[in-house]
Amino acid sequence: MENPTSKSSVEISENDKSVSTFIHLSTFLKYFFPFGNFVGPLLLWTINKERSFVDEHGKQALNFQLSVLVYTLVIGLVCLPFFIIFASDFIALIDSIEHNVDRLHFSEIKNSVGYAILFFIVVLLLLGLFILEIYAVIMASMAAAKGKLYKYPICIQFIKTTPATLEQNQSENEHDS
Repeated sequence: MENPTSKSSVEISENDKSVSTFIHLSTFLKYFFPFGNFVGPLLLWTINKERSFVDEHGKQALNFQLSVLVYTLVIGLVCLPFFIIFASDFIALIDSIEHNVDRLHFSEIKNSVGYAILFFIVVLLLLGLFILEIYAVIMASMAAAKGKLYKYPICIQFIKTTPATLEQNQSENEHDS
């Protein structure tokens, strides 16, 4: 015969599910407040981190937001030297166009094509990262609302998580259902 108290100790409360969902959704605060994607989840997580389910989701959300920040900075830092070179070439091109409007040659413009391609690649990378972030946050919110764990893709573990204990509790909860 099943012990009802053991089942309730493994079950995730509706409050924990709601708080975990709001932790993930609060990352969208960055569109309203600077650094809202860190402040919102950090506040909710700090207040509720004694509960293991909420603690895990809080760590995952913060790790993913920090990872997105790192990836964005890396893309920017990789492009910085090219931007500096492009800026000097662009100024020279504008100066050349200004002084030689009637005698402009294609060779003076073709150098800009490489920079346009670089700019296009950077925009694609940042757009891809943006779409991945929105998709992952929505999926994590849905998983939290269902009482499941979610591991973000391409996430660097800045704050160590404890998925083994939670996965064991979750598998026990699914077996009891």
